[in-house]
Amino acid sequence: MDIIFETLYGLIKASGFMNLTYKNGIMIFVACFFLYLAIKKGYEPLLLIPIAFGMLLVNLFPGIMAEPIYNEAGEVVTPGGLLRYFYLGDHYGIWPSLIFLGVGALTDFGPLIANPSSFLLGAAAQFGIYAAYFGAILLGFEDGAAASISIIGGADGPTSIFLASRLAPDMLGPIAVAAYSYMSLVPIIQPPIMRLLTTEKERKIKMEQLRPVSKLEKILFPIIVTIVVVLLLPDTAPLVGMLMLGNLFRECGVVRQLSEISSNALMYIVVILLGTSVGATTSAETFLQLTTVKIIGLGLVAFVFGTAAGVLFGKLMCKITKGKVNPLIGSAGVSAVPMAARVSQKVGAEADPTNFLLMHAMGPNVAGVIGTAVAAGTFLAIFGG
Repeated sequence: MDIIFETLYGLIKASGFMNLTYKNGIMIFVACFFLYLAIKKGYEPLLLIPIAFGMLLVNLFPGIMAEPIYNEAGEVVTPGGLLRYFYLGDHYGIWPSLIFLGVGALTDFGPLIANPSSFLLGAAAQFGIYAAYFGAILLGFEDGAAASISIIGGADGPTSIFLASRLAPDMLGPIAVAAYSYMSLVPIIQPPIMRLLTTEKERKIKMEQLRPVSKLEKILFPIIVTIVVVLLLPDTAPLVGMLMLGNLFRECGVVRQLSEISSNALMYIVVILLGTSVGATTSAETFLQLTTVKIIGLGLVAFVFGTAAGVLFGKLMCKITKGKVNPLIGSAGVSAVPMAARVSQKVGAEADPTNFLLMHAMGPNVAGVIGTAVAAGTFLAIFGG
């Protein structure tokens, strides 16, 4: 009988219920809420579901992120948790770079090539990054941490993870969750700002059809951008290089298999690895802190400022071109591709159902991807040591 009681006691002691704290309970609730947003509301489900489930797992079983234990001879005594090995891809910048490879293979840079002024709108939308950086400094964050937090304003999850893994690894979880949360909330956050800063007349502006872009231009674009940007900011090579390689796969027309793999199977596999490992960095002990609240607040400030700056610069271009540019496309200068461009289209169509802004908004949208990577490279060059 004693053996039975001891066995039962051992099972109860080993169960997760004995180690569950109220903080774990809060994080489990947050994870379930994110799953609700992703499944029921459709907010970036491809990213939010793996992140939320990783968050759920680590708060049910912290050992899934445990580091391996080595003896004096360097041999593994106790293997690490499954998601700890997934996390190495975040730590070394592998998963963000491979995501950029897939994004490049999916992206048509034609609208940007046809209208190079879109680069200016994409650059204007990065203002939120620098506004958030100075805000983070005022709140007491060190330079590297402030830079990592500010990238949230670019609405670019992979870049946020890439920079945080180098400059603020202890804050990677909150930064990544904030970045992907705001990416998923683009259709909710951006429209009120866009309507507030534009008149109905401006929202009704119809833009001229973009010129056709030749195949040669599309092939040369990723090559030239890689050369110019990487020579100026070598630290951008992993992100910009993979983005442009993926796009070259798409446009050159001779490696269809590589293009399809990069934009489909490979990218979705990486999304699973990146999402679950990022979610698993949000254990209750590391996530439920005042610092996390500051990060989420600064991320919102960055995102709002970036959207507003893009729209305001769009208004300036509208005046300079005497009404040929619809200011709404400026909001697409954040890096959430193609969601931000779709939001520009939606708000424009509300003012005039016959207005078609999607392709015009894609120019600033893809320029924003490059702009955010450049901003990250700049911070790395300054603070990377």
